[in-house]
Amino acid sequence: MTAAPAPPPAAGNADDATGRRTPLVLRNRAFAAVWLGQVLTQAAVRMFQVGVSWWIVAYAVHDARGLASGLFMAACTLPAVALAPVVAGAVARFAHRSVLRTAALLAGAASGSLALWAHGGALPLTAVYAAALALATCQAFFDPCLTTSVPELVDDADIEAATGFELSTQSLAGLGGALLGALTVDRAGVAGLAAGCAAAYLGAALFVASARFRTAAPQPSAATEGPAGDPATVPRRRGLLHILRELPYVRRILVCFTAANLFTTAVFVVIPLYTRSVLSGGGATVALLEASLGTGALIGAFTGARVPGRPTVAGAYCLVLMALALALPGLVAHRMVIAGCLVVAGWCAGAVSVRFVALFQRLVPTADKPGFFAVMQAVLGSSLPVASLVFGAAGDFLSPRTLCLVQGAGLLPAALALALLGSRTPAPSPGAATPAPSPGAAAERDAEPVGGER
Repeated sequence: MTAAPAPPPAAGNADDATGRRTPLVLRNRAFAAVWLGQVLTQAAVRMFQVGVSWWIVAYAVHDARGLASGLFMAACTLPAVALAPVVAGAVARFAHRSVLRTAALLAGAASGSLALWAHGGALPLTAVYAAALALATCQAFFDPCLTTSVPELVDDADIEAATGFELSTQSLAGLGGALLGALTVDRAGVAGLAAGCAAAYLGAALFVASARFRTAAPQPSAATEGPAGDPATVPRRRGLLHILRELPYVRRILVCFTAANLFTTAVFVVIPLYTRSVLSGGGATVALLEASLGTGALIGAFTGARVPGRPTVAGAYCLVLMALALALPGLVAHRMVIAGCLVVAGWCAGAVSVRFVALFQRLVPTADKPGFFAVMQAVLGSSLPVASLVFGAAGDFLSPRTLCLVQGAGLLPAALALALLGSRTPAPSPGAATPAPSPGAAAERDAEPVGGER
C-alpha cells in the first residue's frame, strides 16, 4: 500500500516574525496527531501497569506479593522481546498508519473487555495477566512503528526535535499513569482503571487515523544495485542480526544499556513494595513516587540534547548519577527524599534516551529502520522480564531498602563499560588515510563528530 503524499505546509508552519521556529507539534499537524496518539497509548499502558501493580500488592494478593507483581510486570514486558521478528516484518510490510491504528483499536478492545469482566464480578488474577499480555503485544507493535515512521512525518532537520517529543511521550505517560493509576484503583477498582484505558486507546486510534504520512526516500546505502551499478529504487531489507553486525558501535551500546536495564526497570516493582512495607502509604504515595519519576524523565527528554560530550561519555555519567539516586532510598526512608531521588533518576533516563535514539536515527539506513528499532526494543527489553521476576521474588525475602541498594550497585559496572567504550573510540587524525568503510561503519563515523569507531 502506498502512503499518502505529504500535505502542504499549514498556516503557522513558517518561522515567526522574530526568526524563532514555532514548536514542531504546532507547525507539523501530522506529527502532532501521531504524537498525541502515542501519548494516549503509553499513558494508558502505564496507568494500567501502575494501577494493577498497586492492586496486586494492596488488595489482591496476601502472600508472595513480590512474586505476583513481578510476574505481572514480566507479562507487561515479554511481548516486546518475543515478538521482535514479527513486529519488524509487519512494520516493514504494511503501511505504518494502518499498523498504528490497528494496534490502538485492538488494545482498546482488550481493555474494554477487562472492564466489563471486572464490573460483572470477581476478577481472577489470570485474567489480569492475560490483559497485560494483550496490551503489551499491541504496544510492541505501536512503539517501534511510530519510531520508524518519524522520517515520514517530519523533515530531516526536525528529526532530533521529533525524537525529543516522541521520547517525552514515555515521560508524560509515566506521569499520567502515576497520577491516575493507583488513585483510580483506590477509588474505582480495576473496572474503572480498564475503562479509562479503553477510552485512551480509542482516542489514540482516532488521532492516528487523522494523520497523513508521506513516503520516506530510500537511502542508497540500503538499496539493491541494478545491472549498471546504480542504486535501485526498491530498498533491500536485511535481517536483524545482519543490521547489528554492520553496526558494532551501536551493538555495544545496546549491550551496555541492556545490562543497565536489569537494575533500572526494577524500580517499577520496588516502588509499590517500598510504599507498603517501608512508608506504610497508599495509592497517593505511589502516585507521588511514580509522578516524580515521570517528571524527571519528562525534563530529561526535553533537555537531553543539551547534555555536552560524546553520547557514550554523557551516558556513563548519567548512569553513575542514576545509581546514586536509586541507592539513596535504601539509606534514607523519607517520602520527599525518595521523591527527589526519583526525579533525578528519571532525568538521567530521559536525557540518555534522547541522545542515543537521535544518534540511532542517523546511524541506521532508512530501509533497515523497521528491523533495527524492533530489535532495539527486543534487546533493551530482554532484561525487563528477568528484572521483574528476580526483583519481585527477592522482594518476598529482602527488604525494599536492600533492593534499592542492589539497584544502585548494579548500575556501576554498566556505567564503567559505557565509559570504556567511549574512551576506545579514537578521534581521527587530520589527514590520516582510512580504508573504505562499509555503509554502517561510515554512518557510525559520521554520526559521532568527535571520532567514530574504525
